[in-house]
Amino acid sequence: MTTAATAVILLLFAAALFTKCASTMTPTGGPKDTLPPVIVAMTPDNFSTEFPTVNHPKIYVEFDEYVQIKDQQKEFFTSPAMKKKPTLTRRGRGVVITIKDTLRENTTYALNFGSSIQDNNEGNPLHSMRYVFSTGHQIDSMYMSGYTADSYKADSVGKTFIWFFPADSVPEPAEWDSTMFNHKPAVIARAENNGIFIAQNLKPIPYRVYAFEDTNNNMEYEPSVDRIGFIEGTYNPAEMPEFSIWFDSLRHYPSADPQLYFRMFTDRKFARHTLAQSERPNRHQAMLYFGAPEPEIISIDFDSIPRRRVIVEAQSRGRDTLALWFDMPGEELPDTIKGSITYMKHDSINNLVETTDMLRLAWRKVETKEEEKERERLEKEREKALKAGEEWVEPQKPNPFAYKLSSSGEINPLKHLDMTLDYPLVEFDTLSVTLTSKQQQSEDTPRKRAVRLLRDTLDSRKWRIESDWTVGDEYALTIPSGAMRNVAGESNDSIVGQYTVADPDKYATVKINVRSSKPQMRYILQLTNSSGAVQQELRDAVAGTYEFKYVTVGDVMVRVVEDANGNGEWDTGDMVLMRQPERTEIYKNSNGEELFTTKANWEFELDIDMDEVFRPITMQSVMDMLEDREQARLKKLAEEQAKKSKEKEKDDGRNNQSNSGFGFGGMSNTMRSGINATGQQR
Repeated sequence: MTTAATAVILLLFAAALFTKCASTMTPTGGPKDTLPPVIVAMTPDNFSTEFPTVNHPKIYVEFDEYVQIKDQQKEFFTSPAMKKKPTLTRRGRGVVITIKDTLRENTTYALNFGSSIQDNNEGNPLHSMRYVFSTGHQIDSMYMSGYTADSYKADSVGKTFIWFFPADSVPEPAEWDSTMFNHKPAVIARAENNGIFIAQNLKPIPYRVYAFEDTNNNMEYEPSVDRIGFIEGTYNPAEMPEFSIWFDSLRHYPSADPQLYFRMFTDRKFARHTLAQSERPNRHQAMLYFGAPEPEIISIDFDSIPRRRVIVEAQSRGRDTLALWFDMPGEELPDTIKGSITYMKHDSINNLVETTDMLRLAWRKVETKEEEKERERLEKEREKALKAGEEWVEPQKPNPFAYKLSSSGEINPLKHLDMTLDYPLVEFDTLSVTLTSKQQQSEDTPRKRAVRLLRDTLDSRKWRIESDWTVGDEYALTIPSGAMRNVAGESNDSIVGQYTVADPDKYATVKINVRSSKPQMRYILQLTNSSGAVQQELRDAVAGTYEFKYVTVGDVMVRVVEDANGNGEWDTGDMVLMRQPERTEIYKNSNGEELFTTKANWEFELDIDMDEVFRPITMQSVMDMLEDREQARLKKLAEEQAKKSKEKEKDDGRNNQSNSGFGFGGMSNTMRSGINATGQQR
């Protein structure tokens, strides 16, 4: 960043430091206090130099009102990290920060409070609060910005930490990269909720830069737990393009045009094979949760249950969760099942060794409120009958065999009928299941139709009922009594369903014309809703035309995965081997729109040029994407506010908000520094 740019930022900071736009005292019956605390004094001054390195120096920050400290573990951090974290205590209308660690000489430190300082009455947070000092003669004053995004969903990842390592302090990666495991960063920054970070107090030297999501709030990168992002090469803030920076008055924190772009992913290579948890949620069911996919199970044994009575089933595509089903009558199962599992487990030095862990699976019946009320009602009836000298016969209990299957409605021919059971079946007379159909409002004799019953490959409790459904026909499904028996020994009562086939005119069709200059490349086309949840998916797509039929009317997006290895799945990255995850992108048309509205009985056609979708990423393209999304967000926000205002009809008051803090906080309106943003090829 140039000297002029730094001066602009410091000018904005100075204007904000002691600003007080309105009183934080709320008069009786007046409007709710929405203003954050305002800093009125700091001792020593912010940006002090020659700060003492020993003897537990203290810093006092005074505010214009009483404050509270919230979420300190999540929000407060230092840059660089200290072995002993400073303590924060309230005193009067301020906060005392006590430095517990011995500080390094000639080092610039920053205390980042995030949103941990809030007013005592309403809990209004003071965002982006920072206190900076140096144990040397000067403050490091360079800046760098960036953006962290989920590599699969392609949306922002907020609250990530960004670690800066001086390039001359860490080895340059050759075949693998161990920087995050073996070295400590010199500067730490943190992204805001929108994924944008502004790293401050850097030196004008080259850095290696990494980003990670600190899921456990321990300031340590944990593979397979935390998302990670890396970029190749080194970056010197003094040589980076200038960038725009402003205070976002709607979100109440600083934002900027990014200079760096991280595609965050979960690196599963280092996941440890350990039995992380075991539980018994139901009498006939136990769950085993492992730390890594594909655990090598040698044996599972129980004291009171024969092996042949234990059904072992993977519950996830990665097979890191196993379900155990006990094929025995409930009265023969003890409240606590004891046993053992022998499997290949990672030891303390990460070697796989054969290990036996003991299992203790406890379960007890917990009555629901409805069951408790019914039991008490029957007890009262029994007591009343006995007092009257009458014979009391307990009513027959409902069949405990539980399932979920629509008894009527419309069938989507692409999704068929789904049936979910509480327990897996050990017997299913599929030949006894009948399906008949006839023309709607016809008196013709129903004709028998072929029916296919398919069990889900990942969950044996789920079944799909398929047929060659015909629009305009009425269908009757019958599963006779006793056709199904589950592991608990329960059998079904007769199940009857009446259905019609969904009229395709009530749905939309999305046609996608794919163009690509890479005949060897395969793509995965995903039709999602406005939240990014996948509705339909097509794999192994190449140049050609594809159709999504029976699309629910409403807003949709198209996510495209560049399936580089052609395995039909999105593959995550590997930080150690410096392999980025496979690219995914949300398709945008020439107007920058990525959200499209479908209508009933309407064919929506999109032309997707894969060369354009997966063109090389530049910082200018990232900024354009963020700008398009911000405009869409503001448009949606304006529509929601207009709707709310119209409903209330009488809200004509003004909401004058102001913010005060230090660092980048404290600007009451959206303000830009005047720094020109430019793109850089990556």
